[in-house]
Amino acid sequence: MQHASKPCEAMDALTEELNELDESLDKLTRKYASNLRRQFGVGPQTAATLLAVAGDNPERLKNEAALASLCGVNPLPASSGKTVRHRLNRGSSREANNALWTIALVRMRSDPRTRIYVDRRTGEGLSTKEILRCLKRYIVRELYPLILSDLAYANRPLLT
Repeated sequence: MQHASKPCEAMDALTEELNELDESLDKLTRKYASNLRRQFGVGPQTAATLLAVAGDNPERLKNEAALASLCGVNPLPASSGKTVRHRLNRGSSREANNALWTIALVRMRSDPRTRIYVDRRTGEGLSTKEILRCLKRYIVRELYPLILSDLAYANRPLLT
């Protein structure tokens, strides 16, 4: 029976460490990504991911389209014949793209404005995949000025 308790103890220790890290991330993002955190569907993980990706590439953030490209949500033509379609750019930050996907899913499930948008676009014949692509692009447009503001706050000189 002694063998069973060691993995359980290790699991408990790792769970406790994970909870402490989540708590730290929550505090840090409330301080340094407060604008992002106030947006519907943006939690500590997604805020930290977006701020880290943007902070690693501040010279590339000349405009909102540049952030969209960095996050892989700039639409690329994927038309064939008479069908006009777009697809996502797969050559960018998968972490940032996943953070936007998470925000979009939370909004699709819980945000009344987004539900209305999804219903309208579904009625127009768009697939869920296409609607998600559009939503992620809209989210980047919405979050771009907030990311810049949070980056400016995080990178400000500290008075000593």
